[in-house]
Amino acid sequence: MTTTRKLSFIALLILVRLTTAFSQDEPLNPTVVAYIQSYQDMAIREMQRTGVPASITLAQGILETEAGKSDLVIRSNNHFGIKCKSSWTGEKVYHDDDARGECFRKYSDAEDSYKDHSDYLRTQPRYASLFSLDPLDYKGWATGLKKAGYATNPRYAQILIKYIENYRLDEYTLVAMGKKVDGPFNSIAKEKSAATPQNGALDNIVISTQPVTVPEELVKPALSAITVYNKPVYPAGEFTLNNTRVIFAKEGSSLLALAEKYNIKLRHLLDFNDLPNGTELLEKDQLVFLQRKRRQGHNEFHTVATGETLYDIAQSEALRMESMLEFNQLQKTMIPAPGEKLYLQREAPSRPALAEAKQPAESILEKSVTEQNAVEIPISKTENASLFLHKVQPKETLFSLAKKYQVEMDKIKEWNNLETTDLKTGQELMIYKNQ
Repeated sequence: MTTTRKLSFIALLILVRLTTAFSQDEPLNPTVVAYIQSYQDMAIREMQRTGVPASITLAQGILETEAGKSDLVIRSNNHFGIKCKSSWTGEKVYHDDDARGECFRKYSDAEDSYKDHSDYLRTQPRYASLFSLDPLDYKGWATGLKKAGYATNPRYAQILIKYIENYRLDEYTLVAMGKKVDGPFNSIAKEKSAATPQNGALDNIVISTQPVTVPEELVKPALSAITVYNKPVYPAGEFTLNNTRVIFAKEGSSLLALAEKYNIKLRHLLDFNDLPNGTELLEKDQLVFLQRKRRQGHNEFHTVATGETLYDIAQSEALRMESMLEFNQLQKTMIPAPGEKLYLQREAPSRPALAEAKQPAESILEKSVTEQNAVEIPISKTENASLFLHKVQPKETLFSLAKKYQVEMDKIKEWNNLETTDLKTGQELMIYKNQ
């Protein structure tokens, strides 16, 4: 592609983002768009740090600062109208608000204001219930902020919701959760870092107000190429996804301990999370649902990212595995190709394209067995079985070993005269595997 054609395509993409990305009748305010571009990265980082939804942070910032133009924010870098209170020991400014000459916090820069806003919501008891809400439930968050007394304006919640919906700010929450690559507007930082011609070739581009459609065959490959699975960031403690109670637990967490903590039967906890019977410890960091997931997803579609499994998708979307498989005409062993769209609320018109076949699972298993502290011994228990001597590694369980070698847990106990399922690091086990 020539330089001129590349520039034309870049201009076209910019044009599409500005003219066709929004469906509301009300025109977009360029001042608000500029504010979003300037502070979206801060809102995303703060959500990942504290759990405050990026959509709520941006909407509050827009409202409280008049999109960065208010006298208060210009004088104090205070983006959220936080007053001094008795605990504040930093710099102050005085500003007419509900009363004349009220004391407001002053910050050295906008980032300090964004951090203080997140910490303020996170540490004040009156806002504690908000963190049990689904991060995508911006209406619940907006209403909860008003009820908790964040602002005196009776329409505060409605105004936040309108900003979020008009400017699609909920997409920044999805970005923070690792479910989306980018929001509706490029940040100023990203625009500055983008490669631009040195001879000013883009200076004379005129942005038309007429809608322009980019052919899907041009856009889809580009999007799928950059759709990479990022580990989402979730709030601490119990919260909800798709109106389902859930926690985020670390690798090695005991499922029995979690079941007891939340007063759930272990077999139910395993069922809620599509985990096999006998699973004792989590093999990776993941969401653990405390009630049965929904038959339909909160989102209509999910775009498969590189490295994402069907299990990852079912958990992240709080959707029952059987529903997702049925909607998309899939089986558990199938792997959809990156960039494919899965239907989460209704039956797909056709099965998504599948990833290219990988090395057979059996050969991968045997290779991993040989390389991961297992030594094959040339002794046969039966004509078609080989004996492996496995040295137990930290966090390995009887279940994980049975899964690795594709044998039954009871067989491993029988071969090694084990009375319980407890294993010790460094313990050597004999395992027979059929050829």
